[in-house]
Amino acid sequence: MAQTIMVIDDEAEILDMLKCYFSLEGYHVITAAGGKEALQKLEKQPDIILLDINMPDIDGLSLCKSIRDFVSCPILFLTANTEDSDKIKGFGAGGDDYIVKPFSIGELGARVSAHLRRENRSKTKSRVLFDEELIIDYLERAVYWNEIKIPLLKKEFDIVEVLSQNPGQVFDKEQLYEAAWGLDGLGNNTVVAEHIRKIRAKFTTAGAKQYIETVWGVGYKWEKPSID
Repeated sequence: MAQTIMVIDDEAEILDMLKCYFSLEGYHVITAAGGKEALQKLEKQPDIILLDINMPDIDGLSLCKSIRDFVSCPILFLTANTEDSDKIKGFGAGGDDYIVKPFSIGELGARVSAHLRRENRSKTKSRVLFDEELIIDYLERAVYWNEIKIPLLKKEFDIVEVLSQNPGQVFDKEQLYEAAWGLDGLGNNTVVAEHIRKIRAKFTTAGAKQYIETVWGVGYKWEKPSID
């Protein structure tokens, strides 16, 4: 069965171009000319969403925040904003990737394919007990400390997933971006560091120990489990 892409943009030319391209690539494409129309079509449960940030009715950041609690699929922002602060806002809103306009249609297609492959792989994972307090459920995509769920956003969980499945292995920021985002050479050190900071803050709020260790001058690693 063809996977479904939802494209949300107020520019008719972009909607038509992306619908044509992804339809030829074998996807089922749903388009929405703004946030309000998108909200009406989300019941079709897309496998991935391409979301413009600058829209007149509901901006993309606000829309992403409002739907993230009940939409688990990847959300890729399309925007002309290029500053690191704008990217951090996008990821903080629950986005999974950030595509700068004007973009290469081939690169966009590769990013979409990589995110969908990663989604398919994550569905095969299972529940893992790391120690007496910490449980990571890879199928549910949830982390629990003393049976209380730690509220991680999607990309925050992706980073936890990569590190926790390779305990003791050191990832530099570029490798971690490649592993979590699924694309080589397109990483952003500021974005990775900001996600790590938010993960640690949420673990602290939950009263959990910190499993992500900083290897100064190199990157990050997950503490090896202490199960006998």
